[in-house]
Amino acid sequence: MTGLAIAFVLLSAVAHASWNFLIKRAGDAEVFTWWMAASANAVVLPLAIVMFWLKTPDSEGWVFIAATWILHLGYFITLSRAYRDGDLSLVYPVARGTGLLLIPVGGVLILDESMSAFAVLGVGAVVVGIFTLSWWGRVGTLISDPLAVLRSPGMRYALLTGLLIAAYSIVDKRGVGHVTPVLYMFMLTTSATLGLLPFIARGRTRGDFAKEWRDNAPAIVVGGLLQFAAYALVLAALQVSRVSYVGPFREVGLLVGVALGVFVLREPFPGGRILGAVLIATGAIAIAIAP
Repeated sequence: MTGLAIAFVLLSAVAHASWNFLIKRAGDAEVFTWWMAASANAVVLPLAIVMFWLKTPDSEGWVFIAATWILHLGYFITLSRAYRDGDLSLVYPVARGTGLLLIPVGGVLILDESMSAFAVLGVGAVVVGIFTLSWWGRVGTLISDPLAVLRSPGMRYALLTGLLIAAYSIVDKRGVGHVTPVLYMFMLTTSATLGLLPFIARGRTRGDFAKEWRDNAPAIVVGGLLQFAAYALVLAALQVSRVSYVGPFREVGLLVGVALGVFVLREPFPGGRILGAVLIATGAIAIAIAP
């Protein structure tokens, strides 16, 4: 990876962990997430208009915008349903781990990228690290009954989420070649603002949405801008580096999230999970310095 791509992804990792941290402290996480997307769209709209005027997407660009819009809407739906039906500690590693396994494969087979043996080892370390970090203490259950996870609706949705992560990552690698990252990110964010709203609104009143805004308006706006910046930086990194490297390397953000959870939220962190954190960090470094 180039130095510029590394800088973009590291900044993205901090932003990503930070907006997830804000969601963790929200009253209603789903409504808070929708408000974040809506506020980001509102704040960035003037800049998006300028970007559109300076460089209007070509016909291929609109195809990629439509594709990523649909894929991201599917991602938001399957992820929310996975969390509805399964535990966070199981859903998250399956979704991210599956995506991480498929992104390099897609990069090589579809985008005709190449990966050095050193980078492949780095990706493997990141994947193993994610599962170790999240499933520490449940390894015995996983070994004794590995198919149990597949019998859970939450796990099936998590696997589908991982497939969508890989799909939109590959689409976006091509998309940013036709659309500037800021405008591209603005358009795909509307998938949450517009497409996700009907799913979130069910069972909630306008008062529920109004209450979340009154209680957390500053955090919502900050979180929305961080969410926007996090993936916009990834899109910028995709312009100068391979998706098979950028996708896995951005998981260094997990370490930032762990640090916020342990030192700010005072969450427990069993000693065995240190191994998972070390594996993620080691894998990320290997990817960063791989040729």
